[in-house]
Amino acid sequence: MINTAYRGRFAPSPTGLLHAGSLTTAVGSYLEARSRGGEWWVRMEDLDPPREVPGAADAILHTLEAFGFQWDGEIVYQSRRHALYRAALQQLIENGRAYPCACTRKEIAAAAARGVDGPVYPGTCRRGLPAGREGRAWRLRVEDRELLLQDRLQGEYRQNLAHDTGDVVLLRADGFWAYQLAVVVDDAEQGMTDIVRGADLLVSTPRQLWVQQCLGLPKPGYCHLPVMVNADGEKLSKQTLAPAIGEADIDSQLRLALIRLGHRPPADCHGRDELWQWALAHWSLSRVSSGPVTV
Repeated sequence: MINTAYRGRFAPSPTGLLHAGSLTTAVGSYLEARSRGGEWWVRMEDLDPPREVPGAADAILHTLEAFGFQWDGEIVYQSRRHALYRAALQQLIENGRAYPCACTRKEIAAAAARGVDGPVYPGTCRRGLPAGREGRAWRLRVEDRELLLQDRLQGEYRQNLAHDTGDVVLLRADGFWAYQLAVVVDDAEQGMTDIVRGADLLVSTPRQLWVQQCLGLPKPGYCHLPVMVNADGEKLSKQTLAPAIGEADIDSQLRLALIRLGHRPPADCHGRDELWQWALAHWSLSRVSSGPVTV
């Protein structure tokens, strides 16, 4: 039976193929949804064309199918949802929460303190554009107060956006929608109740909570799974040249993903489908580490 009170998703970016880290996140997200009788959707976060790899979106979906993932609903592509993001930005502008920003990255870096995720925007354009300058991006005003997230795996996580990040980018200077706006709009429009993803995105969550509040959108539950790191302690990613997973030995790769999530199938458990059956019967978030896991 499907528990419509739970709807989760996996949202890969086609800037490369799936690797061990993204596969492990997908496995954890899928098991958490299915073990609770919920829905599990797939959304392709293809909003950054200059960084996307041709054919990666289709290859990711093919790999998920080969590994036995079964999703609900149709695949959603962010590149087809610009009108939703435009409407959200317009709402924030009309409410006086969003403003145009003329600053370049170089200017921000020269004037900003270091924050939790790069330079803290110093508020240069908050009270209006400097004389002779035109807006390049749109930002969302933040408040000087602490935001609290109660994460199901990581526990309490706090940020003061005014001190830690500064005003949030909504529309980038290159004309592309910012992740913080798009992900919030999509999760709300798709009715996502629970967000299970990698802990590398934990630092972004308070900004998303603030965007939700400003748009009057519901707050889903959050669970940030451990980040997979290499022997040097670097997060597995396209930037650290993490190798793409193949379909030559699906059983072994699925077994390794489960082990990294604290679930070690018995030696006599063989085959993709049998591994999934075992995992669904034994899945418990209490067995998953909150800290980084070395691959």
